[in-house]
Amino acid sequence: MTQQVPSTEPELAGVRNFRDVGGLPTVDGRRVRQGVLFRSGHLAHATGEDAAFLTTLGLHTIFDFRNAADQKLEGPDVELPGVRNVNLPLSDPADGAEFWKMVRDGDLDQLRAILSDGKGAGRMIASYRTIIQHRTDEHSRVLHALAQDSVPALMHCAAGKDRAGLSVAVTLLALGVEREAIVEDYLKSNAKHRRYKVHRSSSAASAYSPEVMELLSPLFDARAEYLTAAFDTIEETWGGVDPYLEKGLNLTPETRERLRERLLD
Repeated sequence: MTQQVPSTEPELAGVRNFRDVGGLPTVDGRRVRQGVLFRSGHLAHATGEDAAFLTTLGLHTIFDFRNAADQKLEGPDVELPGVRNVNLPLSDPADGAEFWKMVRDGDLDQLRAILSDGKGAGRMIASYRTIIQHRTDEHSRVLHALAQDSVPALMHCAAGKDRAGLSVAVTLLALGVEREAIVEDYLKSNAKHRRYKVHRSSSAASAYSPEVMELLSPLFDARAEYLTAAFDTIEETWGGVDPYLEKGLNLTPETRERLRERLLD
């Protein structure tokens, strides 16, 4: 049986961007059930108290969308008793490795070269489009697992913003959640206490100067334009959400209904 989840958002010391997705409204007047779908940043730095709280959620499955490079940098998730961990990388381990090294180590001129004049935001939009277009197998696996037996579930990547954000958004689309509510939940990742902490190699003040942080901000912001690009890609590639779910993710009407039964009130 699903555990009762506190109505107030918990203060987790080593896990950022945690929240219950429950309560979001669907277009047909239903709501996502509390305590069945959670999202967060990685669990590698979870404290003992954090792990104890997560254990109370009665989780069945944790979906980790990080790649091998992420896991090497941050470490593996803490293990929770009786919880199945599923790793579904949503980006190639080598994709962007040099780019992210530059983000951590590069000087101001190098950061200007790769991020100024809209290049940072452009990279994020391209990434969102690519994940929607080319990671259909992974999103299909998630939805089929949720429809079968994998709830309560927690979805996370590194920051809990992009790869987890897209996977949560795809799940909410399949449930028929209102588009505005999906965007509103996604933008909650911008709250100060939820944001991924920028780590740079140098501890010098210049490494975190206002200009550097401004250049980096597109990479660490949740921006509506990013999620809109994902929605636009669904429309352009498949002609709408229903054909995307049916043809892109191989989700039958029966499976979609089972998904709704498990996750909606």
